[in-house]
Amino acid sequence: MRTLRVVGLHEDGKSIVCEDPARRERFLLPADERLRAAARGDITRLGQIEIELESQMRPREIQARIRAGESVEQVANSAGVPMQRVERFAYPVLLERSRTAELAQSAHPVRADGPDVQTLSEVVAYAFGVRGQDYSQVTWDAWKGDDGRWVVGLRWQAGRSDNQAHWAFSPGAHGGTVTALDEDAEALLDPESYRAPRPVSAEAEQPTLDSVVGGAAVFEVPEPDESDTRELPRVPAEDPPPRQPAPPPRPKSRRKHTAVPAWEDVLLGVRSQRG
Repeated sequence: MRTLRVVGLHEDGKSIVCEDPARRERFLLPADERLRAAARGDITRLGQIEIELESQMRPREIQARIRAGESVEQVANSAGVPMQRVERFAYPVLLERSRTAELAQSAHPVRADGPDVQTLSEVVAYAFGVRGQDYSQVTWDAWKGDDGRWVVGLRWQAGRSDNQAHWAFSPGAHGGTVTALDEDAEALLDPESYRAPRPVSAEAEQPTLDSVVGGAAVFEVPEPDESDTRELPRVPAEDPPPRQPAPPPRPKSRRKHTAVPAWEDVLLGVRSQRG
């Protein structure tokens, strides 16, 4: 890299004339905003000018998009510049978002009868305990919505599903207030109404409409293969059930006949009665 010395201002008034002392070659250097920033030692302004020249997205627009919830990677891909050049402008905004998320956790949820005594983080932590979920694995974030108000978001994973809840955050005295913006946020503010999902057993499969016709299950029977000449095994005939033994003959009942006395006894008896 050769060292040049400044000769003076060009006749057009927009360029600086520089000269190589060794070779006596002269060069023109545009007297633009980058040269002025370099002369002042303003590195931040130099980075802004570099992004403005390489992309149509200005630093203010980058910060506005970061403040609206976009990530550094999303903005860099949209602007067509390396992530390192976006991070220098996104860093202060990311700190602002992180600080706002911390403040929102200390805010009080708004209920029908007014702000709750407990903070948002206390209510949500209790709700996770009721559900049997790990509160330490959640992620808090904050950004500005289209209406200019701060929105605080909570992300967590339950099983294979990713869940999100959002509240509108209004900074103020005693931590400010938060208002639920969706059903998941309302459910977290009312832990007692939570109902655990019923587990579905994989072994007990319920019949569907396609497998049931008229209330009876339909089973597909394979058609016989004509090329199969094997003899089917014979099913042995079942033995007839054993005969029950005939009941024993019922004994005949014997009736007692009245004994008939002889005529002598009758005659004597008559005589004795008469005498």
